Amino acid sequence: MSLSRTLEKTVKQASQSFPVLMVTGPRQVGKSTLLEMCAEKNRSYISLDAMDLRKLAKTDPALFLQEYPPPVVIDEIQYAPELFSQIKLFVDQTKKPGLFWLTGSQKFHLMKNVSESLAGRVAVIDMLGFSCKETMHCADQNTPFLPTRKWLTEAKKRKHTPTTLTNIYKTIWRGSFPKLIVDKKMSREMFYNSYIQTYIERDVKDFIKISDTIAFANFIVAVAARTAQLLNYADLARDVGVDQKTVKSWLSVLEASGLVMLLQPYHNNISKRIIKTPKLYFLDTGLAAFLTNWNSPQSLEKGAMSGAILETHVFLEILKSYWHCGRQPNIFFYRDIDQVECDFVLYQDDTLYPVEIKKTATPSLNATSSFATLKRFDKKIGHGMVVCFVNGDVPLSKEVTALPVGYL
Repeated sequence: MSLSRTLEKTVKQASQSFPVLMVTGPRQVGKSTLLEMCAEKNRSYISLDAMDLRKLAKTDPALFLQEYPPPVVIDEIQYAPELFSQIKLFVDQTKKPGLFWLTGSQKFHLMKNVSESLAGRVAVIDMLGFSCKETMHCADQNTPFLPTRKWLTEAKKRKHTPTTLTNIYKTIWRGSFPKLIVDKKMSREMFYNSYIQTYIERDVKDFIKISDTIAFANFIVAVAARTAQLLNYADLARDVGVDQKTVKSWLSVLEASGLVMLLQPYHNNISKRIIKTPKLYFLDTGLAAFLTNWNSPQSLEKGAMSGAILETHVFLEILKSYWHCGRQPNIFFYRDIDQVECDFVLYQDDTLYPVEIKKTATPSLNATSSFATLKRFDKKIGHGMVVCFVNGDVPLSKEVTALPVGYL
């Protein structure tokens, strides 16, 4: 079984305008498969996982491009950054769109080379595992989420994931990696065990030198346990038994390889009462649940991480709705020193759109008490939403709607 990806349309559009296209994201989210699905018959495919090809690309990039001329897909290009300057020369001489399609799983490392060599010549696309719309065979219905009445009107017409505790937490627990979605017989435990071992042995050791891999593995578990929480370096350092400098270095590795993302608080120059600490989100709920040893969807739903993992799931669906359409969301959270907080704030057209996540099927207006606090920013406050377990969208007021999780 194959599933369409929302990014197929974006890839084809970007390739008509840019000579270079680069898809970044964690390992095994389907980057290579996506490009293979979009590729024309005359486009060759080269993977730098192969050591002989990697050696040629690094030692003689000009010869490499003669051997494998465009149109070409070059997979895992972070292994041969020497290629970027040669790609630039080729692009500047040829001046044609769609020449090079690249993939990479270490975004920060890649972007340094891109900004130096390919600025203005490359379309960069971020990719994660399957969105719920994609698993429902509705890839073309995956539009950027914005809590407006217009978005809600369109969303009501589309096919939805059933919003029940059982269904949502089963989706959260399984995760979004294509192998686990497409092959229902694939062992979740075997997949994630292999994933972590491969990740540490390949991506981590390629990125920085880590002498204590056991401590790093414990660090990943500690980070997964803190998804949807404020980042606290001292707390992490104490639990793992390393210093804060090491924690910051290791966290940058997780960010670079697309396993975590730091969400910044919304603030402007007027207010000085906002907590400046970011929130940490793991970028696959299944991997986070595996690392923190939740052995069933039922135990996860009833356990201590239930609320945090639901918030992570909603965050990821919002993020995918933008990334998989080739866009970047202006998404933040709000929290002040009085502990007033709003899970997410989307900013568009000088308007703040508040979003709250609640594990309930009977939300009340009390769930939106933090929304009014955003008025201190002297911005227009748009329609707000409470994402929860209602069966259908329910108006809580003229300004706020309760939204089923499955609409995302």
